[in-house]
Amino acid sequence: MARRIVLRSEDDEPSGSPEDLTIEYAEELNDQQYAAATADDGPLLIVAGAGTGKTRTLIYRLAYLVETGTRPQQIVLLTFTRRAANDMTARASSLLDGRCEKVRGGTFHAFCLEVLRQHATAIDFPRNFTVLDAADAADVLSVLRARGDYGEGDERFPQKNTLYSMFSSATNRDETLGETITKRYPQFTTLHDDLKTLRNEYRRYKKDHGLMDFDDLLRRTLELFDDNDDVRNQVASRCRHVLVDEYQDTNALQAQLVRRFASVHGNVTVVGDDAQSIYKFRGADFRNIFRFPDAFGDAEVLKLERNYRSTQPILDLANHVIEQADRSYDKTLFTEKTEGELPALVPAADGDMEARFVAEMVLRLREQGVPLSDVAVLFRSS
Repeated sequence: MARRIVLRSEDDEPSGSPEDLTIEYAEELNDQQYAAATADDGPLLIVAGAGTGKTRTLIYRLAYLVETGTRPQQIVLLTFTRRAANDMTARASSLLDGRCEKVRGGTFHAFCLEVLRQHATAIDFPRNFTVLDAADAADVLSVLRARGDYGEGDERFPQKNTLYSMFSSATNRDETLGETITKRYPQFTTLHDDLKTLRNEYRRYKKDHGLMDFDDLLRRTLELFDDNDDVRNQVASRCRHVLVDEYQDTNALQAQLVRRFASVHGNVTVVGDDAQSIYKFRGADFRNIFRFPDAFGDAEVLKLERNYRSTQPILDLANHVIEQADRSYDKTLFTEKTEGELPALVPAADGDMEARFVAEMVLRLREQGVPLSDVAVLFRSS
């Protein structure tokens, strides 16, 4: 008698059952982590304070989705480095099994590149377009700058690296070039018209020669989706669950892309901390984490507050500082490590006095037997 083999479509619903799980989620996670890792389908924002096990929770959620029946190829894990994505899928695999290695993990740029390789012809680009790195893109701008005699000999006209940074900033922040110049490059305000002309020529050059820079990977993918509903639906239908790490560090384009990726199934989990955004200088917009519940109207918001790295006196200070923020999610970090030395606030008259104090403290610690390799000095800037 012949065997009956049933082929399952990629669009089939997950078939796993929470009653059949092999991972002891409730035993291995704290209550807040467990709630986040095993949350129902739909949009989910996990507001994770520093040291609360954010990555661990995201890894367990990934494993939970696979174990409850979601095809790993239909899970998209977006991180800011390829290494982070590889580490998460590897750790999820060690928790569950090799299925987690099949999760589509990587950076926003890598995922957009994958999409564009398949659908670039829909926006009049060849599928084998060349990707320019930052140095190559700046070199193209240098050639175009010299060829066009921009600035009419004005020595203040920006050099290639400044041009690339300026144009990149406008793209990632989804601003007009004029807005970017006014906010971040006011010294070039009088050169606005020439700069706009140069950027337009740069875009034409890339189009004519089948080139895209890193910012184009995001911008052109948005263009592709917004001008081609069938392509967007095709891509989004294969994204049954979208997971995003460090959501507070996303820029305007990346936040829009998340909405497009989740536009069919609506299952998106983002993890971040409004108190930890440090990449505004490269276009990150921490307001994305506040806009998420509005962008996904029925979003669930869960918090991770139990800290595993620090002591309560330090957390008390951190909680007090963040309370002064103009806008923040209401969370209070706590730990079972209730003892610990109080943080010291040392007023200094100037930078020299501050530097002398730090040097003296380092020497004092060494005299007390503390290895210099155990001492860290943090700077606001180098």
